[in-house]
Amino acid sequence: MPSRRRANGEGTIVRRKDGRYHAAYYVLTPEGTRERRFVYGKTWDECHDKLTEMKAKTAQGIPLAVKAWKLGDYLHHWLTEIAGSRLRPTTLAGYETVVRVHLVPALGTKPLARLTPQDVRRLLAAKRASGLSVRMVQYIHAVLRNALQTAVREELIARNVAKLVQVETPDYAVGQGLTLVQARRLLDTVQPTRWRSLYVLALMLGLRRGELLGLQWSDVDLEGGRLTVRHNLVRAAGTLQMNSPKTRRSRRTLPLPAPVVAALKEQRTRQAKERLKAGSSWADNDLVFATALGTRSNRGI
Repeated sequence: MPSRRRANGEGTIVRRKDGRYHAAYYVLTPEGTRERRFVYGKTWDECHDKLTEMKAKTAQGIPLAVKAWKLGDYLHHWLTEIAGSRLRPTTLAGYETVVRVHLVPALGTKPLARLTPQDVRRLLAAKRASGLSVRMVQYIHAVLRNALQTAVREELIARNVAKLVQVETPDYAVGQGLTLVQARRLLDTVQPTRWRSLYVLALMLGLRRGELLGLQWSDVDLEGGRLTVRHNLVRAAGTLQMNSPKTRRSRRTLPLPAPVVAALKEQRTRQAKERLKAGSSWADNDLVFATALGTRSNRGI
């Protein structure tokens, strides 16, 4: 098809030697400057449509990204430069696994700006067909959706295509606690071990594992009969880390029943004996259940 004469204000559309068409236009960048950008098309009309879209965005004050991101490169940028500064270590570790194992192998070479709802839908369908649980597929979708939403805020893409894809909602089973007989049997089993006081708190206060292992003596008021949940001890990136509770609701003060007070006094006595025996090698980190993890594991917390 020969070159077509342009109308006023239409922009320059030129036919290349390879038969394709290209056009140039000055666009607004995220940095607030203007930069000359090119669009290409197999036909004059295709090139014209792309040029019209680019001009319309500039007229609306919508900047065009200077860098043509591949999805895999952007996800790495998002994890290291953005998500890493605001996510909890355990959450970040989970996101990194999803990106490395599921998203990058499937869509990593896809241009960020050309990702479509169909791409996302096919990815999730393939993951479900491979045997992954509904919950895991939902998690993969959530990680991609969060990453793309940041790209929208940074004006790298115009829309979040992951938001346009619906995923199946997991059907969670209702958990059942131990019966009184089962709870007594459990305490009888751990009676000879250093873990007994920890299990007493778990059974009678309903504390999570991280909350139990992050409990410090400064959080416990044995005379007043209460304790305050202020920390979580978690393992992330191969190290133990002390974090604050995830939500305000998780930070709470609980009354201590008499059996829990007795168990904590027993733990304090046991810990005092072990501290005396360990001497200078004892890592004094104020953890109530430091001995349950071993003094070496808690060093530096």
